[in-house]
Amino acid sequence: MRLHVNRWGQGPRVVLVHGAVLGGREAWRAQRPLTERWTLLAPDRPGHGQSPPARQDFEPEAALVADQLLDEPSHLGGLSYGAIVAMYAAALRPENVLSLTIVEPPSTAVARGNPVVDEYAAAIRALAESDVDPVEGLRLFFRFAGVPVEVPDEPHETLLKGMRQLLGARSPDEAEPPLHALRDADFPILVVSGGHSEVQEIICDTIARESGASREICRGRDHLVPEAPEFNAVLERFLMNGRPEKP
Repeated sequence: MRLHVNRWGQGPRVVLVHGAVLGGREAWRAQRPLTERWTLLAPDRPGHGQSPPARQDFEPEAALVADQLLDEPSHLGGLSYGAIVAMYAAALRPENVLSLTIVEPPSTAVARGNPVVDEYAAAIRALAESDVDPVEGLRLFFRFAGVPVEVPDEPHETLLKGMRQLLGARSPDEAEPPLHALRDADFPILVVSGGHSEVQEIICDTIARESGASREICRGRDHLVPEAPEFNAVLERFLMNGRPEKP
């Protein structure tokens, strides 16, 4: 399978992997100002945008990203489910990863046993395994993920297509991100959350601690962290200067 890749700008390569519902073109709109200095490569994950359909599954998707987009040195980032994909992809081809930015992954397994995290994991799994109507599914997903958007009675087809991909997806609670491999890799790591969710703060704190990553909170848009007012400045500062000392 070949992923469709949205490409903008010029300069060093930055690969950005989107999360659930939206494809690469829509998920990273707020990063367009960075194209004056960076080449942004935003793949459509399988079943999203213009990429061929396939079940949503972080492991084969990570292999696609590693093979097709990390064939040369690149910065790598991911949002939500795409952050899980990015972590796995970085571990597959670390020699071509210049930096890794992880934004609010639903990687609940890293904090398994915490009651609020386990409750969140169960809610995601229940939704993915349900046969709920896609419109109602969008409303449920936006509510517990923390997406500050009202879902109309007739959502855009892009949203419906993305929601259908989420239904039947491999649940993110099955992911065991390769945190020790990332910690040992020779690239800097940044973990970013939106400051809106106890669950995400626990997950992001745990990933940062276990991988030796830097940690930032960008408030203002909840789970839509790339739309937060300070996110682009935080990301670009990290891309230009980030090589924090790993503890």
